[in-house]
Amino acid sequence: MRFARHLLFCLRWTPPIVNVATLCGVASAAATLPADHAQRMTRGLTTFQKDIAPLLKTNCLKCHGIDATKGDLDMATREDLLRGSHNGPVVVPFDAAKSVLVEVINHTKEPNMPKDKPKLSSESIAKLTSWINDGAPYAEPLIAGRKPKRDPTKVTDEDRQWWSFLPLKDAAAKPLTPVEGAKKIDEMLLAKAKSKGLTFNPKADSATLVRRMYLDLTGIPPTPEELSAVADGTHTSHESHSSCEALANNLLSSPRFGERWARHWLDVARFAESTGFEQDYDRPFAFHYRDFVIKALNSDMPFDQFVKWQLAGDEWEPTNPLALAATGFLGAGVFPSQITANEVERTRYDAMDDMLSTTGAGLLGLSVGCARCHDNKYDPIPSRDYYQMLSTFTTTTRMNVDVWPDKVTSAITTKKEKDKDTPPQKGATRMMICGEGYEPIVMHTQGGPFFDQTYFLKRGNTDLKDGEAKQGFLQIFARTGDEKRWQWSPPEGAKYSGRRRTLSNWITDVNHGAGALLARVIVNRLWQHHFGTGIVSTPNDFGKTGNAPSQPELLDWLASQLIANGWKMKPIHQMILLSQAWQQSTQRDAAKEATDPGNELFMYRKPQRLEGEAIRDSMLAVSGLLDATMFGPGMRDENSKRRSIYFNIKRSQLIGSMVAFDAPEPLVSQGARPTTTVAPQALILMNSPQARGWAESLAKRVRDVSDVGQRIKDAYLICFNRAPRADEIASGQAFIESQRTSYAAEKKPNAEALAMADYCQVLLGLNEFVYVN
Repeated sequence: MRFARHLLFCLRWTPPIVNVATLCGVASAAATLPADHAQRMTRGLTTFQKDIAPLLKTNCLKCHGIDATKGDLDMATREDLLRGSHNGPVVVPFDAAKSVLVEVINHTKEPNMPKDKPKLSSESIAKLTSWINDGAPYAEPLIAGRKPKRDPTKVTDEDRQWWSFLPLKDAAAKPLTPVEGAKKIDEMLLAKAKSKGLTFNPKADSATLVRRMYLDLTGIPPTPEELSAVADGTHTSHESHSSCEALANNLLSSPRFGERWARHWLDVARFAESTGFEQDYDRPFAFHYRDFVIKALNSDMPFDQFVKWQLAGDEWEPTNPLALAATGFLGAGVFPSQITANEVERTRYDAMDDMLSTTGAGLLGLSVGCARCHDNKYDPIPSRDYYQMLSTFTTTTRMNVDVWPDKVTSAITTKKEKDKDTPPQKGATRMMICGEGYEPIVMHTQGGPFFDQTYFLKRGNTDLKDGEAKQGFLQIFARTGDEKRWQWSPPEGAKYSGRRRTLSNWITDVNHGAGALLARVIVNRLWQHHFGTGIVSTPNDFGKTGNAPSQPELLDWLASQLIANGWKMKPIHQMILLSQAWQQSTQRDAAKEATDPGNELFMYRKPQRLEGEAIRDSMLAVSGLLDATMFGPGMRDENSKRRSIYFNIKRSQLIGSMVAFDAPEPLVSQGARPTTTVAPQALILMNSPQARGWAESLAKRVRDVSDVGQRIKDAYLICFNRAPRADEIASGQAFIESQRTSYAAEKKPNAEALAMADYCQVLLGLNEFVYVN
C-alpha cells in the first residue's frame, strides 16, 4: 500500500502552464478579457469577503488546503486554485460554464462535491457561479499567511538564489601552490570554528600520517621500507610540509592512485559489466571504460575533459581509443533483453532516462530524473526541461566497435552480445562504447534500437505524447537565453548528431552553463573521500532535498581553485593533504564532539573504515601476494591476486566479500556507501579460504627467528606500520604459545607455523587494520 501511494504520487498529472502573473489570471495571453473585467473583479472581491470565503472554508478547505491537497488541488490561495488539480484547471475566470468546480458542486460531474456532505444550496451554488463569472478574485488567502506554491513549470530569479545555482564568487581566482592552498583551507575552517571556541586537534604522528596518506591515495598500506624512507617528523614546520608534499606527489604519481580513486568514480557511474534483469548477459568489452577512468585519473586529465569525453568522446575525438572508451559512462546502466512489442518504446525511454539521470545525479548532483513524470516537486526542474535534455540521447546506443590505430569499424554483434564468438581482427581492439553511427547492440527482437524523435510525455507515458522535444537545457542555469553558444554541428558526413558534444559544452561552461555546479560537485567528492564526509553530506543531491554545505565559502573556493588549475584535480588533492585539517590526529575530545557532533567544522578527525576493495587489497599487499597487473578483462574468482577494482562486476553475481563490506548494487549512481558492521564481515575474515591464505602468506613474510616477540614486532610493522606496545607483545606471545600447544597436542605438523598464521589472521581482523586513523 505504501508503495502504491508513492507510485500514484510519482504519476501525478503535470499541470499545464497557467499564467497567474496577471491580476485576472486568464489561462493564456491570447485570451480576451471582458470589457467590464475591472468592475467584475471589484464586485467579485465583495462577494468573496462576504460569502465565498466562509463557504470555501466550511466546505472545501479541509481537504484542499488545511489537512491535505486531495487531487493535487489547493484552494488556499487564488494562484493555487487557478493552477488546478491533477486533472487540469477547475476554475476558468470569467467563465463559470467552462469551470469544472461548477459542475462538481451541481453534481453534474463526478466526483460530486463537497465530498461526504449534502449538496450545496441553490443559493450557495449561484453565488459561487457568479463569483467565478466575476473573475474568482481573492481578497486574501483563505489561510492567513499562506503563500502560493511555486509553479513547478516556471523557473524564477528567486529559484536561482538557491546556493548551488549561484555563480561562483571567485570564478576567476588565481591558482595557489599546494602549501598556499593548504593554508587557505585551514584559515577558512578556523575562521568559522572560532565562534565556537574550537581549534584543530594536534597533528598526527609521522607514521600515522604516512599510513593515512598511502591508504587514502593508493588503497594499500606502506611497506616497512617505504615507511622508513619517509622523514620521521623531527623537522621544522617548513621541512615537514616539504616531506609531506614530496610523499603526496610520489603517491599521486603512482599507478596505484588511479586504481584507488577510479573505484570511487565507478560507484558514481553505476558501472557494471552485464545488462542486468533476469538474463543479465555479459558485456565482455565494457572493461575498457574502467580502464579509461584509471588512466584518466593517473594522467590528471582535466575534469572538464573527463566529463566531455564521457558524454561525447566519439564526437570530440572519433578515432581516439581512450575517448571512445570514455563513453562507456553512458552505456554502463541496465537494459532488459526480453520485452514484448508494446514495451519497445517505453524501454527506449527507460534507457535514455538512465543516461540522463546518471548525468544529472553524478555530474550535477541534481535529481533530474524526477521530472520524467511530473515537474520536480522540490527543485526548479520542469518536466519540459527534462525532455529537452533527454532528446540529447535520442539516437545514442551501445555499440561494440573494433578500434584500429587510424579507424573505427562496427563489430559483429548478436542479440545476446556473444561477442566472444567473433574475436576482433588482428591489430584491432574491441570495446563497448555508447554513441552513434555504428551498428548498435540490439538486445531484443521487437524493433529497432532507437526512435528518430523524442517527445514530451504526459506522466511519462509513451501513449500520451505532447509534441516533439528539441534539445535544450535546464532553465535554472539560463542567465542569457543564448543556447547557441554551446551548439556544435558535426562536420559533413559525420556519423553522429553533435547533440552530446553540445551537452558537454553546456555542462562545463562556468559562466553561462552548469560549470559552476559541476565544479562544486566534484571538489565535494574529493573532500568526501579524504575526510569521510563531504562539505555537502549528500554528494548526489545539491538540491532542496539534500543537505546544505557545512562550509559554503570553502566549497566555492575549492571549486574556483579547481577551475584556476585548469580543472586538474591533483592540485586540489595536494592542498587538502597538506592542510592541518587533514593531518590532525583522531584523538577523542568530548567537548569538541558535544559542540560539533557532526564534525561539520572539521576541527577533529574521525577514523574512516576502508571500503571492501581496499580491505582486500591491503590484505593481499601485506601478505606479499598482490598481483600488480593493470587493465584488461576482469575476474570473478575471489582467489585472484589482482586488485579488487579488476573484479568483473556482473549484476546478478556480485562478489560476495565486497557486498558484505557494503559495495553497492550498480543500478543507479551511488554518491556514498554506507558503513555497516554485520556478522558476515567477521565470518569472512575468520572462515574464508582467501583470508586464511593471506594470513599464512603474511606469517611467511615475518622473519623466521626464534624470538616470538621479534616476529610480533615484524607483523605489527607490516600490518599497522608501528611497533607494538609491551602489553600487545605479551598478549601476542600468550596467544601464539596457546595455539602452538593446542596444535602440538593434536600432533599436527608445523604447529609453530600454524600458530603464527592464526596470529596473523587475528591481526588482519583487527579494527586497526581496516580503519584509517
